[in-house]
Amino acid sequence: MHRILILLLLTTTTSILINVSSGLPFILGNGKAVINWTQPKDDWKIETAPRSIVPHLDTRNKNQTIAKEESEEDNRILERLQQLKRNSSTGRMLWYDMSLSAQDASHFPPFVDKALRLFSLDQVAYEIKNSVMSKVSCQACKAGAGLLKSFIQSGKSDQEIVKTIYNFCVHLQIESPRVCEGVSREFGLEVIFVLKRVNLGPDEICSFVIGDACGDVYNPYHEWEVSFPPVPKPAPVEPPLPKEGAPFFKVLHISDTHYDPHYMEGSNADCNEPLCCRLSSGRPTNPNSAAGKWGDYRKCDSPKRLIDNMLSHISDTHNDIDYIIWTGDLPPHDIWNQTKEINLQIIKDTVKQMSEKFPGVPIFPALGNHESSPVNSFPPPYVQQVDSSISWLYDELDNQWKRWLPASVSQTIRRGAFYSVLVRPGFRIISLNMNYCNNKNWWLLLNSTDPATELQWLIYELQSAEFSNEKVHIIGHIPPGHSDCLKVWSRNFYRIIARYENTITGQFYGHTHYDEFEVFYDPHDLGRAINIGYIGPSVSPYYDLNPGYRIYYVDGDHDLSTRMVVDHESWIMNLKEANLYDYPIWYKLYTTRPAYNMKGLRPLDWDNFINDITNNQELFDLYYKNYWKNSPVRPPCDAECKKRIICDSKSGRSHDRKHFCQDVESKIDERESKSWKAWFYRGFTASQEEKGNNYIDAKIEQAARLATNEVDPLNGGGSK
Repeated sequence: MHRILILLLLTTTTSILINVSSGLPFILGNGKAVINWTQPKDDWKIETAPRSIVPHLDTRNKNQTIAKEESEEDNRILERLQQLKRNSSTGRMLWYDMSLSAQDASHFPPFVDKALRLFSLDQVAYEIKNSVMSKVSCQACKAGAGLLKSFIQSGKSDQEIVKTIYNFCVHLQIESPRVCEGVSREFGLEVIFVLKRVNLGPDEICSFVIGDACGDVYNPYHEWEVSFPPVPKPAPVEPPLPKEGAPFFKVLHISDTHYDPHYMEGSNADCNEPLCCRLSSGRPTNPNSAAGKWGDYRKCDSPKRLIDNMLSHISDTHNDIDYIIWTGDLPPHDIWNQTKEINLQIIKDTVKQMSEKFPGVPIFPALGNHESSPVNSFPPPYVQQVDSSISWLYDELDNQWKRWLPASVSQTIRRGAFYSVLVRPGFRIISLNMNYCNNKNWWLLLNSTDPATELQWLIYELQSAEFSNEKVHIIGHIPPGHSDCLKVWSRNFYRIIARYENTITGQFYGHTHYDEFEVFYDPHDLGRAINIGYIGPSVSPYYDLNPGYRIYYVDGDHDLSTRMVVDHESWIMNLKEANLYDYPIWYKLYTTRPAYNMKGLRPLDWDNFINDITNNQELFDLYYKNYWKNSPVRPPCDAECKKRIICDSKSGRSHDRKHFCQDVESKIDERESKSWKAWFYRGFTASQEEKGNNYIDAKIEQAARLATNEVDPLNGGGSK
């Protein structure tokens, strides 16, 4: 998924360097009219959506039938919320008038010299792949966005722009020719369509896409706030420690299966494409490069036998599961070669597989970013053109998910792939479509203001839950504190979590493939932890990982139930041993409370744990091993790695590390400065800096030579 930005931003970065060195004007102002695009009106009203008010989980009978559609609404809550809406002021809220004055996109910012100095394809590719951005990626983004805008304003056709992207992708060997062709075709047209309709310059675009590494550029098109009903926030209640011997729910969490129907044992696992271990990957160059039977640590997704084996193991070992949360990313990483039909078939196959393995067990799914084609492409509901609308996916999700969910959720699933279900009296699960916070979702550049009205709907559901004294679990795919989540969306979500801290007792995400967590703090007192987001491990070994899943023990039905996670376990399969002995063994890697010596799993306890792993290297090493699911090929973790991982745990609000991480970073820097490693690192860094400058000079010279040697994608990659 990260290759999209590499191809669309890095390849155009090279082009703009060539244009500058050739003396071409930066923005080719030819007087052509700019497309005036107006967002279609959206008349959806939150209050009209049916609500789930019948408990969905029947604890008396594990083979419960699916609840029938509710026959009537919760009229008392509905009327109260409607009254609150009528009495509330609006301002810069959901109903804010977005018809702002157009920004002057004809002036390109003075960054060319800096881009020339910092330009490095390998560095930017690494940062995008690992979602750890710096000013290097920022300059590349600005150069690429500037060139695309200039091409559009100069009157170049869409096909000419796509061809340019392809040319540089091939010449700079960013990917193989067939990957370059597929990605430039699939994603280029969508990005061009969006950029034609936005009046934003490179500074605003790249601050939007990359985040804090590109500066906090004020952008009136993407500054918005959700509105809260004028109901005073109840006084925060510190949750008690779990009551020993109390009833609990046993919950399975599966995420990021990335099932690859074309996985082939013995194929090349070390290919030069984003996804290997397929017939198309070619033959391995040596025996060590051959794909394993049960999967591979390299750039390979899950073979069917791996998923079958895991689900059979879970069914046999955990036959007392009460319900399942399934947080998305079902298709594989061959993003250059996907179609809507292929992805829908994978969704149907995996839903069928889960239904057969866990008959009668309620499953609560969430949508991943890989389910769409192209990947990360989730246009809001107002985009209704046949070739661009996302209804092809949401309608089918409704058809597939209805076997597990009440019929009342159909309207919101078809609108935005989110829903709310009452699981037990006093306990609700809300599934969010986190792709509306995805900064790789180019459609959000048109208007990021609460896409699909999802966050305002979430407030409506949480306020209803507060009135009804319900506790809520939120599930989704992309963690809201992850750098892939838009800062404005994440900032609004953080406010929602803070407002309803007494109602929301757990959050559950996937996406990162690691075994980790995020702590949320009071925005007015960053020393007080108020919520916890659990980030479940991936089933897919992609890449350098063991396959894994989670088991949660959630406070169950009793008078003083907090509905919080009492404890959780992480289970893995040692992929190396499974391939070596052709006998996969799944085992419990750790149980959280005894492994980390935690009294409970309250937000306060997780905040204390962050302090512990900051100060205790031995405990951090244990966490790091579990973070990588005990992978035998995990890399060593230096001070910068340690700061990044711990800061990720403190940052439930994306692109805002300066507010959460200064104390952690200063403590680690202080410890590191006293070690002999710091002396060695400073000397090594100085020697590498000169090498890096020589590399950058070589890349710029190579790019200039390419200016006069374009290739033709219709001629097998040969010269024109």
